Amino acid sequence: MTFLREPELVRGDQREHGAPSMPPPIGPLTAFTAAVLHDPRRRPGVVELTALAVDTMDPLTDLDFQRSLYALHELHYRGVAGAHPDAEWHPNVVGWWHHMAGRFESALCDVAPLRLGDEPNAGDEIAALVETSDGPSLSAFVVEHASVDILREFAIHRSLYQRKEADPHSFALPRVGGRAKAALVEIQMDEYGNGVPGRAHADLFAETMRALDLDPTYGRYVAHVPAVTMTTVNLITHLALHRRLLAALLGHLALFEMTSVGPMGRYAEAMRAIGAPDEACEFYDVHVVADEHHGPLARVGLVDAHIAEHRDDGGLAVWGAEVTMAVEGRFSALLLDHWSRGESSLYLPA
Repeated sequence: MTFLREPELVRGDQREHGAPSMPPPIGPLTAFTAAVLHDPRRRPGVVELTALAVDTMDPLTDLDFQRSLYALHELHYRGVAGAHPDAEWHPNVVGWWHHMAGRFESALCDVAPLRLGDEPNAGDEIAALVETSDGPSLSAFVVEHASVDILREFAIHRSLYQRKEADPHSFALPRVGGRAKAALVEIQMDEYGNGVPGRAHADLFAETMRALDLDPTYGRYVAHVPAVTMTTVNLITHLALHRRLLAALLGHLALFEMTSVGPMGRYAEAMRAIGAPDEACEFYDVHVVADEHHGPLARVGLVDAHIAEHRDDGGLAVWGAEVTMAVEGRFSALLLDHWSRGESSLYLPA
């Protein structure tokens, strides 16, 4: 890992377009990440110790690691409040992110061994994963035990992704072609509300949050969620930012679209059970309707179409679905464990 000293780069536009603020450091990794984002040209003396810490921890369960990776990822979305304008592509920051990303991917492969090579029936394989999944149902618990507290906590957990829903998958648009691109554009247009302001799914989720008396500000609850929640968000961005993992990103999207209808319907039912108005349930209602079409489209028009032109990507597409199931399974298990004991599942109360 190489860190450089160099003249200051061109600053460009320094305005922060809704950039979230990162919570205070909680360990050596977040402390180092905050320092290098604030001043990428400076090499803090803790770098060797920090690199050693990265290599000796479990990236999927360590909150210090997950928050640091999240901050580095956010540079490619809306930025990080207080970060240096050149931080996104400064060699020091990129070097640090590369080290973190390598450890993260290695840990992902430990829970779902990487699959590479020819797999012409990737869509069928992903469908089989969905059909044979026997993990506990988070949505079934939520609808059975519907309460304001549970639905608020669930919305807080999901807000890190839902308030930027579709953005990570859009990284795939310039990387696919033919039928796969057409399918992806169709899915993404629906996700973005067909270009109508306020109708994007991320905006509809903001209405759900307001109805639950939550702050829908982008990144507002970063300090409140545990590591397993951040892992679900960091996974999709990790896949999005690595072009070599394109097929895994498509597998991630296909799995989400193919498994959405039932859970979204149950979350809408739970919202109505606590007396939420229709506009607060619309986020879930829209997914029930849209994903009836998106599921088959993602399986056949996106994954199968891409694999037909890139046969060697088949195994990677299936791995993208497998690792998503593993990470989401850990997330569900943690929430169910806490909720079944009457405890909060949040890292900090909101």
